[in-house]
Amino acid sequence: MVRIGVLDVSYVAEGPPDAPVVMLAHGVLTSHEMWEPVARALTPRWRVLRYDLRGHGATSSTAPPYRMEQLAQDAADLLDVLGMDRVHFIGTSLGGMIGQQLAARFGDRLHSVTLGNTTAVQPDPAAWQQRIDIALAKGIDPLVESTLQRWFTPEFQIRGAAIVDKLRAIAHQTSVDGFVGCAAAIRDLDHAEILQDITLPTLVVAGAQDAAIPPAESSRLAQAIAGAQFVRVPAAHQAAAECPNDFVEAWTSFVTIEAPQS
Repeated sequence: MVRIGVLDVSYVAEGPPDAPVVMLAHGVLTSHEMWEPVARALTPRWRVLRYDLRGHGATSSTAPPYRMEQLAQDAADLLDVLGMDRVHFIGTSLGGMIGQQLAARFGDRLHSVTLGNTTAVQPDPAAWQQRIDIALAKGIDPLVESTLQRWFTPEFQIRGAAIVDKLRAIAHQTSVDGFVGCAAAIRDLDHAEILQDITLPTLVVAGAQDAAIPPAESSRLAQAIAGAQFVRVPAAHQAAAECPNDFVEAWTSFVTIEAPQS
Protein backbone atom coordinates (compact mmCIF):
# COMPACT_ATOMS: atom_id res chain seq x y z
CA MET A 1 0.00 0.00 0.00
CA VAL A 2 1.28 3.46 -0.89
CA ARG A 3 -0.18 6.89 -0.22
CA ILE A 4 -0.82 9.00 -3.33
CA GLY A 5 -2.48 12.29 -2.49
CA VAL A 6 -5.74 11.40 -0.75
CA LEU A 7 -5.62 7.76 -1.92
CA ASP A 8 -4.19 4.65 -0.33
CA VAL A 9 -3.33 2.55 -3.38
CA SER A 10 -2.97 -1.22 -3.12
CA TYR A 11 -0.53 -2.93 -5.49
CA VAL A 12 1.49 -6.11 -6.00
CA ALA A 13 4.86 -6.15 -7.78
CA GLU A 14 6.28 -9.57 -8.64
CA GLY A 15 9.02 -11.00 -10.80
CA PRO A 16 12.72 -10.23 -11.28
CA PRO A 17 13.45 -6.75 -9.84
CA ASP A 18 15.65 -5.79 -12.78
CA ALA A 19 13.27 -7.07 -15.49
CA PRO A 20 11.16 -4.82 -17.74
CA VAL A 21 7.91 -3.81 -16.04
CA VAL A 22 4.42 -4.77 -17.21
CA MET A 23 1.60 -2.81 -15.54
CA LEU A 24 -1.83 -4.48 -15.41
CA ALA A 25 -5.09 -2.55 -14.90
CA HIS A 26 -8.40 -4.33 -14.24
CA GLY A 27 -12.00 -3.37 -14.99
CA VAL A 28 -14.93 -2.19 -12.90
CA LEU A 29 -16.13 -4.47 -10.05
CA THR A 30 -12.88 -6.46 -10.04
CA SER A 31 -9.43 -6.06 -8.51
CA HIS A 32 -5.79 -6.86 -9.20
CA GLU A 33 -6.60 -10.47 -8.30
CA MET A 34 -8.32 -11.05 -11.66
CA TRP A 35 -4.85 -10.95 -13.27
CA GLU A 36 -3.40 -13.87 -11.28
CA PRO A 37 -3.22 -16.41 -14.17
CA VAL A 38 -1.68 -13.79 -16.49
CA ALA A 39 0.75 -12.67 -13.80
CA ARG A 40 1.90 -16.25 -13.16
CA ALA A 41 2.68 -16.65 -16.85
CA LEU A 42 4.61 -13.38 -17.06
CA THR A 43 6.58 -13.21 -13.81
CA PRO A 44 9.39 -15.59 -14.79
CA ARG A 45 10.55 -13.04 -17.36
CA TRP A 46 8.87 -9.75 -16.47
CA ARG A 47 8.40 -7.50 -13.45
CA VAL A 48 4.61 -7.50 -13.14
CA LEU A 49 2.84 -4.60 -11.42
CA ARG A 50 -0.83 -5.10 -10.56
CA TYR A 51 -2.85 -2.48 -8.71
CA ASP A 52 -6.39 -1.82 -7.51
CA LEU A 53 -8.25 1.04 -9.16
CA ARG A 54 -9.72 3.85 -7.11
CA GLY A 55 -12.49 2.46 -4.89
CA HIS A 56 -11.76 -1.16 -5.85
CA GLY A 57 -10.01 -3.98 -4.00
CA ALA A 58 -8.01 -2.51 -1.13
CA THR A 59 -7.52 0.94 -2.71
CA SER A 60 -9.47 3.64 -0.94
CA SER A 61 -12.33 5.50 -2.59
CA THR A 62 -13.17 9.15 -2.96
CA ALA A 63 -16.56 10.73 -3.55
CA PRO A 64 -17.95 9.99 -7.02
CA PRO A 65 -18.10 10.72 -9.89
CA TYR A 66 -14.64 9.96 -11.28
CA ARG A 67 -13.24 11.05 -14.63
CA MET A 68 -11.17 8.89 -16.96
CA GLU A 69 -8.38 11.50 -16.84
CA GLN A 70 -8.37 11.16 -13.04
CA LEU A 71 -8.04 7.38 -13.18
CA ALA A 72 -5.19 7.65 -15.68
CA GLN A 73 -3.46 10.15 -13.42
CA ASP A 74 -3.75 7.63 -10.56
CA ALA A 75 -1.79 5.13 -12.68
CA ALA A 76 0.88 7.67 -13.64
CA ASP A 77 1.21 8.78 -10.00
CA LEU A 78 1.68 5.19 -8.88
CA LEU A 79 4.55 4.79 -11.35
CA ASP A 80 6.10 7.97 -9.97
CA VAL A 81 5.86 6.80 -6.36
CA LEU A 82 7.34 3.40 -7.24
CA GLY A 83 10.14 4.97 -9.30
CA MET A 84 9.16 3.17 -12.50
CA ASP A 85 10.05 5.35 -15.47
CA ARG A 86 8.57 3.34 -18.36
CA VAL A 87 6.35 0.27 -18.51
CA HIS A 88 4.39 -1.89 -20.87
CA PHE A 89 0.73 -1.25 -20.00
CA ILE A 90 -2.05 -3.82 -20.31
CA GLY A 91 -5.60 -2.83 -19.41
CA THR A 92 -8.87 -4.69 -19.76
CA SER A 93 -12.35 -3.14 -20.01
CA LEU A 94 -12.15 0.03 -17.86
CA GLY A 95 -8.41 -0.64 -17.60
CA GLY A 96 -8.23 -0.44 -21.39
CA MET A 97 -10.04 2.89 -21.34
CA ILE A 98 -7.49 4.14 -18.83
CA GLY A 99 -4.78 2.79 -21.12
CA GLN A 100 -6.03 4.99 -23.96
CA GLN A 101 -5.68 8.05 -21.73
CA LEU A 102 -2.21 7.02 -20.59
CA ALA A 103 -1.00 6.35 -24.13
CA ALA A 104 -2.33 9.68 -25.38
CA ARG A 105 -1.23 11.84 -22.43
CA PHE A 106 1.73 10.00 -20.91
CA GLY A 107 3.16 8.22 -23.94
CA ASP A 108 6.70 8.86 -22.76
CA ARG A 109 5.99 6.62 -19.75
CA LEU A 110 5.00 3.59 -21.85
CA HIS A 111 6.89 1.19 -24.11
CA SER A 112 3.62 -0.20 -25.44
CA VAL A 113 -0.09 -0.29 -24.64
CA THR A 114 -2.49 -3.23 -24.83
CA LEU A 115 -6.22 -2.50 -24.79
CA GLY A 116 -8.29 -5.57 -23.94
CA ASN A 117 -12.09 -5.92 -24.25
CA THR A 118 -12.57 -2.20 -24.52
CA THR A 119 -13.84 0.64 -26.66
CA ALA A 120 -13.19 4.35 -27.18
CA VAL A 121 -16.74 5.72 -27.11
CA GLN A 122 -19.60 4.72 -24.82
CA PRO A 123 -22.42 3.34 -27.01
CA ASP A 124 -25.02 3.10 -24.21
CA PRO A 125 -24.62 5.71 -21.45
CA ALA A 126 -28.20 5.12 -20.29
CA ALA A 127 -27.37 1.54 -19.29
CA TRP A 128 -24.50 2.74 -17.13
CA GLN A 129 -26.66 5.42 -15.54
CA GLN A 130 -29.20 2.73 -14.71
CA ARG A 131 -26.49 0.67 -12.99
CA ILE A 132 -25.37 3.73 -11.07
CA ASP A 133 -28.95 4.38 -9.93
CA ILE A 134 -29.32 0.77 -8.75
CA ALA A 135 -26.04 0.90 -6.82
CA LEU A 136 -27.00 4.16 -5.12
CA ALA A 137 -30.43 2.83 -4.18
CA LYS A 138 -29.71 -0.80 -3.34
CA GLY A 139 -25.96 -1.34 -3.22
CA ILE A 140 -23.72 -3.53 -5.37
CA ASP A 141 -25.35 -6.92 -4.81
CA PRO A 142 -28.22 -6.57 -7.35
CA LEU A 143 -25.68 -5.86 -10.12
CA VAL A 144 -23.37 -8.82 -9.67
CA GLU A 145 -25.12 -11.76 -11.36
CA SER A 146 -26.07 -9.87 -14.52
CA THR A 147 -22.49 -8.59 -14.69
CA LEU A 148 -21.08 -12.12 -14.49
CA GLN A 149 -23.40 -13.20 -17.30
CA ARG A 150 -21.87 -10.50 -19.51
CA TRP A 151 -18.33 -11.30 -18.44
CA PHE A 152 -18.11 -15.01 -19.30
CA THR A 153 -19.34 -17.44 -21.91
CA PRO A 154 -21.95 -19.97 -20.69
CA GLU A 155 -19.40 -22.77 -21.14
CA PHE A 156 -16.82 -21.06 -18.94
CA GLN A 157 -19.37 -20.35 -16.22
CA ILE A 158 -19.46 -24.13 -15.78
CA ARG A 159 -15.89 -25.10 -16.68
CA GLY A 160 -14.32 -22.19 -14.82
CA ALA A 161 -16.77 -22.05 -11.91
CA ALA A 162 -14.01 -21.53 -9.34
CA ILE A 163 -12.74 -18.43 -11.17
CA VAL A 164 -16.27 -17.12 -11.65
CA ASP A 165 -16.95 -17.61 -7.94
CA LYS A 166 -13.77 -15.73 -7.04
CA LEU A 167 -14.69 -12.77 -9.21
CA ARG A 168 -18.24 -12.87 -7.85
CA ALA A 169 -16.85 -12.45 -4.34
CA ILE A 170 -14.60 -9.59 -5.43
CA ALA A 171 -17.52 -7.83 -7.11
CA HIS A 172 -19.67 -8.07 -3.98
CA GLN A 173 -16.86 -6.49 -1.94
CA THR A 174 -16.50 -3.43 -4.20
CA SER A 175 -17.46 -0.17 -2.51
CA VAL A 176 -20.50 1.69 -3.78
CA ASP A 177 -18.46 4.89 -4.17
CA GLY A 178 -15.81 3.03 -6.13
CA PHE A 179 -18.32 1.45 -8.47
CA VAL A 180 -20.39 4.59 -8.95
CA GLY A 181 -17.29 6.72 -9.50
CA CYS A 182 -15.80 4.39 -12.11
CA ALA A 183 -19.17 3.69 -13.72
CA ALA A 184 -19.61 7.43 -14.24
CA ALA A 185 -16.25 7.55 -16.03
CA ILE A 186 -17.39 4.66 -18.26
CA ARG A 187 -20.77 6.32 -18.86
CA ASP A 188 -19.05 9.50 -20.03
CA LEU A 189 -16.38 7.77 -22.14
CA ASP A 190 -15.50 9.63 -25.34
CA HIS A 191 -11.94 9.15 -26.56
CA ALA A 192 -12.62 9.69 -30.24
CA GLU A 193 -10.49 12.85 -30.31
CA ILE A 194 -7.45 11.48 -28.45
CA LEU A 195 -6.83 8.25 -30.37
CA GLN A 196 -4.83 10.16 -32.99
CA ASP A 197 -2.40 11.10 -30.22
CA ILE A 198 -1.48 7.46 -29.55
CA THR A 199 1.77 6.72 -31.36
CA LEU A 200 3.01 3.81 -29.26
CA PRO A 201 3.02 0.17 -30.35
CA THR A 202 -0.59 -0.80 -29.62
CA LEU A 203 -2.39 -4.13 -29.38
CA VAL A 204 -6.18 -4.37 -29.18
CA VAL A 205 -7.55 -7.69 -27.87
CA ALA A 206 -11.20 -8.62 -28.36
CA GLY A 207 -13.20 -11.51 -26.96
CA ALA A 208 -14.75 -13.33 -29.90
CA GLN A 209 -17.94 -13.83 -27.83
CA ASP A 210 -17.89 -10.52 -25.97
CA ALA A 211 -21.46 -9.18 -25.89
CA ALA A 212 -20.55 -6.27 -23.58
CA ILE A 213 -18.04 -4.81 -26.06
CA PRO A 214 -18.45 -6.72 -29.33
CA PRO A 215 -15.35 -7.43 -31.42
CA ALA A 216 -16.55 -4.97 -34.07
CA GLU A 217 -16.23 -2.12 -31.56
CA SER A 218 -12.73 -3.21 -30.58
CA SER A 219 -11.83 -3.50 -34.25
CA ARG A 220 -12.95 0.09 -34.83
CA LEU A 221 -10.75 1.13 -31.91
CA ALA A 222 -7.75 -0.58 -33.48
CA GLN A 223 -8.44 1.01 -36.85
CA ALA A 224 -8.45 4.47 -35.26
CA ILE A 225 -4.94 4.04 -33.76
CA ALA A 226 -2.09 4.26 -36.24
CA GLY A 227 -0.34 0.91 -36.65
CA ALA A 228 -2.39 -0.89 -34.00
CA GLN A 229 -2.64 -4.67 -34.14
CA PHE A 230 -5.95 -6.43 -33.55
CA VAL A 231 -6.52 -9.97 -32.33
CA ARG A 232 -9.52 -12.03 -31.21
CA VAL A 233 -9.31 -14.62 -28.46
CA PRO A 234 -11.90 -17.32 -27.55
CA ALA A 235 -13.69 -15.64 -24.67
CA ALA A 236 -16.38 -13.19 -23.65
CA HIS A 237 -15.68 -9.92 -21.80
CA GLN A 238 -13.11 -11.11 -19.25
CA ALA A 239 -10.70 -12.60 -21.76
CA ALA A 240 -7.67 -12.36 -19.48
CA ALA A 241 -9.50 -14.48 -16.89
CA GLU A 242 -11.31 -16.84 -19.27
CA CYS A 243 -8.43 -17.67 -21.62
CA PRO A 244 -5.24 -16.36 -19.98
CA ASN A 245 -2.95 -18.55 -22.09
CA ASP A 246 -4.36 -17.15 -25.33
CA PHE A 247 -4.22 -13.64 -23.91
CA VAL A 248 -0.58 -13.99 -22.87
CA GLU A 249 0.39 -15.63 -26.16
CA ALA A 250 -1.15 -12.75 -28.10
CA TRP A 251 0.64 -10.20 -25.95
CA THR A 252 4.06 -11.85 -25.97
CA SER A 253 3.92 -12.26 -29.75
CA PHE A 254 3.04 -8.59 -30.11
CA VAL A 255 5.60 -7.22 -27.69
CA THR A 256 8.43 -9.36 -29.10
CA ILE A 257 7.86 -8.01 -32.60
CA GLU A 258 6.46 -4.52 -32.08
CA ALA A 259 7.81 -3.09 -28.84
CA PRO A 260 11.14 -2.93 -27.00
CA GLN A 261 11.38 -5.07 -23.90
CA SER A 262 13.30 -2.64 -21.75
